[in-house]
Amino acid sequence: MKRLLIATTNAGKQREFRRLLDGLPAEIVTPDIIGLDLAVDEPHDTYAENAAAKAGAFARVSKLVSVADDSGIEVAVLDWGPGVRSARWAGEKGREADRLLDALEGMTDRRARMVCALAVAAPGPDGEPVVEMFGGVMAGEIAPARRGSGGFGYDPVFVIEGGSTTAELPDIEKDRISHRGRAVAAALPRLRELLAEY
Repeated sequence: MKRLLIATTNAGKQREFRRLLDGLPAEIVTPDIIGLDLAVDEPHDTYAENAAAKAGAFARVSKLVSVADDSGIEVAVLDWGPGVRSARWAGEKGREADRLLDALEGMTDRRARMVCALAVAAPGPDGEPVVEMFGGVMAGEIAPARRGSGGFGYDPVFVIEGGSTTAELPDIEKDRISHRGRAVAAALPRLRELLAEY
């Protein structure tokens, strides 16, 4: 069976990608499964550039069709930041939601959105990967306090229409409406084509 590489070491993203890519005619693998230890810098100013750099680097080394994303949260009162710097802005891993709650303390405008740029990289004939981009956005607002035990990152404070945080949703529901879920859904037809070719 063909292999499709999830080009991230982030355990939360790996879990989501495994669910979102389930049903493709491929064995879904992660860097640890194939013994690949590769760190890729994310110095760029856009989600798309960072995602493309990651997917391309992993495809180049592994010779596998690879998917990677760069995602972030954008908050109205933070001038639609922290955006592409979301992970670094939060500081300590696991404190993302708390850091955001602290930053919005006393704020009434809590509009926000989650943004995902998904890169699909396929090994090219000359060894250089060919990268294609897909995207997804989920609109919502920031809750006044953490709620829910699912998901990761900003999920406990990101409220969607209807009033639930994404951490309170069953996985299947979150995957259907999330920024990452929408980006993967857009990419699935192309992934099926690529897996038939490689």
